[in-house]
Amino acid sequence: MIEHSEHHVVHSIQVTLRVIFGVVPIVAGLDKFTNFLANWTVYLNPLALRIVPMTDIAFMHVVGVIEIIAGALVFTKPRLGAYIVMAWLIAIALQLILWGRFLDVAVRDLVMALGGALTLARLTPVCIATSHHR
Repeated sequence: MIEHSEHHVVHSIQVTLRVIFGVVPIVAGLDKFTNFLANWTVYLNPLALRIVPMTDIAFMHVVGVIEIIAGALVFTKPRLGAYIVMAWLIAIALQLILWGRFLDVAVRDLVMALGGALTLARLTPVCIATSHHR
């Protein structure tokens, strides 16, 4: 059983990760429509457009919608949403690694996936269980 002070620490970490992995995908997803933060098409492996025949801008709009949904899921179903965000970040990193470009971004996305989103997914049931036993 987690003591009260330990529960508070675990809960605050879970809430922080939930906000981060809820807000960031939503903001990044919305930005796929404005390119205010980045020109997202630069990060798109050209192979993706051969597999899914559409323009780079249309592809990024689809990506944006997926990211917005993933972020919203983190808020409504944090464990499921965290696993989806984790898988999404790993997929982004893998396409960059296979392309051999933006490897720094690939490493960052892998760290966010495995260090943050996976931690959120793993902490969520602990927080739910301890809040029911209080």
